[in-house]
Amino acid sequence: MANKKSFKKGDFVVYPAHGVGEINGVEKMQISDQEVELYSVTFSKDKLTLKLPKHRVEEAGLRNLLSHEDFDDAIETLKGKAKIKRIMWAKRAQEYKTKIESGCQVMVAEVLRDLSRNCSILPTAEDQSYSERKFYKYALDRFASEYSIVKNVSHSEAVEQIEQIIASKVKENSNSKDKEETAVA
Repeated sequence: MANKKSFKKGDFVVYPAHGVGEINGVEKMQISDQEVELYSVTFSKDKLTLKLPKHRVEEAGLRNLLSHEDFDDAIETLKGKAKIKRIMWAKRAQEYKTKIESGCQVMVAEVLRDLSRNCSILPTAEDQSYSERKFYKYALDRFASEYSIVKNVSHSEAVEQIEQIIASKVKENSNSKDKEETAVA
């Protein structure tokens, strides 16, 4: 079975469960009576090194960083209207966690979009629970980690830029609500 994805030392990659990491190289290890090639991936933020067999890369979901264009699609999702399901928090929280750890930035953007309706950085934060804030920060950190590398900015600048996008979206939505309420009155 040929491996379609190939990485080299110094490549930044995304591993769904841990986010952005860097390939340290390829190592060979003897397991039983078989020699296996492994990618060594370091996640500096978590102080974690992962050894992933080359033949399991696709199954594990290891991928390259998104291109600027692909990231723009995730940003458009972030700018969309929040879609909150009317289900119990525990089920919604599990869905958020699954989306954040999917490795798909569009799904992470969906979580940010949906939780930003009452995000603590925004003036409309009155209804956000501790758990919602925790998931919001988790999604924001995961999104900003890749965004910072793709857009070539620091992590803190990435967080600031993403929060500005969210704040402008919330402001636009509240302005359109005000116009609707004025038109109805």
